[in-house]
Amino acid sequence: MNAYFVTGTDTDAGKTVVTAGLLAAARRRGLTTAGGKPVASGCERTPQGLRNADALAIQAQCHPMLPYEAINPFAFEPAIAPQFAAREAGVSLALSALELPMRALLARRADITLIEGAGGWRVPLNDHQSLSDLVIALALPVVLVVGVRLGAINHARLTLEAILHDGLTIAGWVANVIDSELPRRQENLGSLIHWLSEEAGVPCLGVVPWLEKEPGLQVPSAERVADFLNIEPLLASSANTQTPDHGYIE
Repeated sequence: MNAYFVTGTDTDAGKTVVTAGLLAAARRRGLTTAGGKPVASGCERTPQGLRNADALAIQAQCHPMLPYEAINPFAFEPAIAPQFAAREAGVSLALSALELPMRALLARRADITLIEGAGGWRVPLNDHQSLSDLVIALALPVVLVVGVRLGAINHARLTLEAILHDGLTIAGWVANVIDSELPRRQENLGSLIHWLSEEAGVPCLGVVPWLEKEPGLQVPSAERVADFLNIEPLLASSANTQTPDHGYIE
């Protein structure tokens, strides 16, 4: 089993686009896939309940299909920070509450499982815990999505330092170009490769270029994004030969 947590340098860095793309790339290889979005705000009311577009995009790449609640156990309507959205809904957003459903997701033992965060690495769950504490509790290696725009180099380096400071492994990173008019784009990409791959030794899983939206879609399709991604380092990572015991008996 290969399981990872996907984080980003900031909100709208492209975590979901990359998560769905990586899952699509795995499906191309005939692998089973599972994805999680433990907490999501900005959800829409539907006859089935609150639904989040990012979680639905992940669900579409799960094979075999998973029920929505298994993917996104905490969904909130206001498009605000999860901590505040939960507070408005009268919900206690604690680490233990998120950990249980994510352990259940990991216990499905898909060939590759990706759990996507919300916002950046230090997004608070409450006044004492952050989403990064969930990753520490699950002992998952991390995939870092860098939203390539002005400030990306600083954000990427700081996020990398924070992840390593927390004692976790960074299995790979993806450059996702989100600013179509970024000056010196190639120089920025070169600097990211230098600091993250050459200096820190983290493999680059791909560079997703600026992609125009496809008809009827808010973001590029997972299949299109998969064309720019290489999942080999995730499948071959030595970190996955030491998958932690998630507390379930097979």
